[in-house]
Amino acid sequence: MRLAALALIASALCLAGCSHPQPIYGPPPPAIAPGAAYQQGQHDGFEAARHDVADGRPPAFDHHPRYRNPPVPPPVFRDYRQGFREGYNQFLHQGPPPPPPGAY
Repeated sequence: MRLAALALIASALCLAGCSHPQPIYGPPPPAIAPGAAYQQGQHDGFEAARHDVADGRPPAFDHHPRYRNPPVPPPVFRDYRQGFREGYNQFLHQGPPPPPPGAY
């Protein structure tokens, strides 16, 4: 009797250890065209420069979290960052503000 109970407990423990977490796959992130990423970066850079000047911080586009970690998929990081730099410099040189993203 004791051996049967021990075998039953051991088999239950063995089966309990076999469950592995299953990955959950969601939909892929939406694709962003390079032009849209550039426009978003340009707008974000302009706003970042505006806040830096208003807060009395020295101009440095590469210190901003959105420049370092763009809120776009990795394939368009370069386009976003280029737009960010352009928008930042556009504010510093008093150019017209870029249109909001998606205005085209």
